[in-house]
Amino acid sequence: MEDLKQIMPKKLGFGCMRLPVANGNSEEIDDAVFCRMIDRYMEQGFVYFDTAYPYHNQKSEEAVRRCLVERYDRERFLLADKMPVWLVQNTEDYSEIFERQLARCGVTYFDFYLLHAMNKTRVEETEKTGGFAFVQRMKTEGRIRHIGFSFHDTAEALEEILKNHPEMEFVQLQINYYDWESENVQSRKCYEVAEKHGVPVIVMEPVKGGTLANMVGEPARILSALDENASYASYAVRYAASLPNVILVLSGMSDLKQLQDNTAYMKDFQPLTDKEQQAIGKVVEELEKLAT
Repeated sequence: MEDLKQIMPKKLGFGCMRLPVANGNSEEIDDAVFCRMIDRYMEQGFVYFDTAYPYHNQKSEEAVRRCLVERYDRERFLLADKMPVWLVQNTEDYSEIFERQLARCGVTYFDFYLLHAMNKTRVEETEKTGGFAFVQRMKTEGRIRHIGFSFHDTAEALEEILKNHPEMEFVQLQINYYDWESENVQSRKCYEVAEKHGVPVIVMEPVKGGTLANMVGEPARILSALDENASYASYAVRYAASLPNVILVLSGMSDLKQLQDNTAYMKDFQPLTDKEQQAIGKVVEELEKLAT
């Protein structure tokens, strides 16, 4: 199996679920801004784009075609898409949805392809309808390079999937420093299960939907004391990227400013220092004192 770490030149992925939009309409993607963001991202050696069927009310894949696929050679970027397993009623649906996604994106293959938002129940349904067999077949045919799944459930459920599906090459997990010890999200436990199985991790929600980018009060003071020029988001993204079994951290970037901030500190990524790790520990303690 190809070492996925080797094909990721940099650890920051461009999540296409919060793209710049015009007139506050989530379906009306601002192509001009998106093109500029893609250019800036790729100029600095970043290559990974992550879209999905439902993003932007099903408009993200087409925006990726217009702004990325039609403007760059296919070999220059890595494209990830996801199978919306909740829409699948029978085996034929996989093929139909997959063909639609290739057409919307304007490509003949996906570099990374995921069974989207898996949990215990969805895994059982996907097994019944043949979803795992489908993605394996597409891989054999060269229409998918690498297969995996994104996951929202307990570490126990993850253990079960990885045990039953050794063909899965990677898993996408919700990991951020606030949820690391959370019993609800189980970031650490899930990460450790993936590590135990030797399955590399792609991280989603490193900034917890923006929560860890917008600090106030004591948490803000603790982070600012480390470096007043570093964004709060940078600590969250670097925290996730510092985990040894993480090959990529996704960030859903909405404007040029966010993109420039993220690429500035991820271009020559440095793992968190001990001092920064300790500061984050204090930030978590402070956040836990607050009402949710």
